[in-house]
Amino acid sequence: MGFTPPPYPYDRVDAIRDLAVARFGSAIDCTIGTPCDPPPQAVIDRLGSSGLERGYPTSVGSPELRSSIAAYLARRLQVSVAPDDLAICMGTKEFVASTAYYLHLRDPEKDTVLYPTISYPTYAMSATLAGLRAVPVALDAQGRLDLTSISSDDADRAQCLWSNSPMNPTGSLDDLGAVAEWGRAHGVPVLSDECYAEFTWEDRPRTILEHGADGVLAVHSVSKRSNLAGMRCGFYAGDRELVTFLRSVRQHAGAMVPGPVQAAVTVAYDDDAHVDAQRAVYAGRIARTVEAFAAAGFACPAPEGAFYCWIPVPERFTDAWHFAQFLAEATGIIVSPGDLYGPTGAGAVRLAVVVPDAEFDVGLARLAG
Repeated sequence: MGFTPPPYPYDRVDAIRDLAVARFGSAIDCTIGTPCDPPPQAVIDRLGSSGLERGYPTSVGSPELRSSIAAYLARRLQVSVAPDDLAICMGTKEFVASTAYYLHLRDPEKDTVLYPTISYPTYAMSATLAGLRAVPVALDAQGRLDLTSISSDDADRAQCLWSNSPMNPTGSLDDLGAVAEWGRAHGVPVLSDECYAEFTWEDRPRTILEHGADGVLAVHSVSKRSNLAGMRCGFYAGDRELVTFLRSVRQHAGAMVPGPVQAAVTVAYDDDAHVDAQRAVYAGRIARTVEAFAAAGFACPAPEGAFYCWIPVPERFTDAWHFAQFLAEATGIIVSPGDLYGPTGAGAVRLAVVVPDAEFDVGLARLAG
């Protein structure tokens, strides 16, 4: 029998959503990290006025967009990347899901994808879709990749190692310098998913490219930075040979971001003011979440980055699903049980602070009360 896709992770939460609807008439959906706040108006205006609808767009990205991204990297992340050493993609989820297959074409002898044991499910699924081994890497007490836990056999067989910092779902920050060093020492390309880089709470945004481009790719998305998830546009940058290979094979595959979207995203990467404003919104929601859970007697550590709260399951509940059911019935807030992000995440739930304030604060008030 051929491949049967597993249930989509968030579809499993439907029964919990039904509990909230039955109690309150609606659910306050904090499961998926879908931005709810408005994107910059200038971006929307450019989307409708580019005049690029008729012709085929470039797969690698227009010169204007790649120059804008290079300027963004220099301005916000303090790294110098030539426009020829970066390319765009149709949203980073598509890039994550497809890159294992493409890298296996590059090096068929390597059959293993390494990824954080608690993580965005698409890292593991990328290996499955490519017919490869998905091998989780343990996290240490700080929520960083425990590179010492990777066996020599897995390192020898690895075609790539995924890092995610700030991490989804935990909000932890990885040691990107150590990850880059490990990859180079073992000849394993490191793919650093940095889509939440702008939402690092105790420091400026960080990128693995600060530690050199050899053997690494930084992967970024406009979805979170600019509330443009529906645009489906991101980019990857770093090692010249890796970028050249991937952009060539992706061109053959027809991986093209629509021309009007490229024009609009250029405007988004040219502006930082809207990102700073969004940072303040997320910081406020996180602070109110931590406060409300504390008032209810539940620990809720503030994340180091991203816009998720990774909340330990209190002892009175049997597991994350039980806790999620309680929150749905008591507050109308729907959270994601942690085992959606891997079996070792079963001791926590993830709450995404991506609900409009008026609606979100109703749920928090129910909890604190």
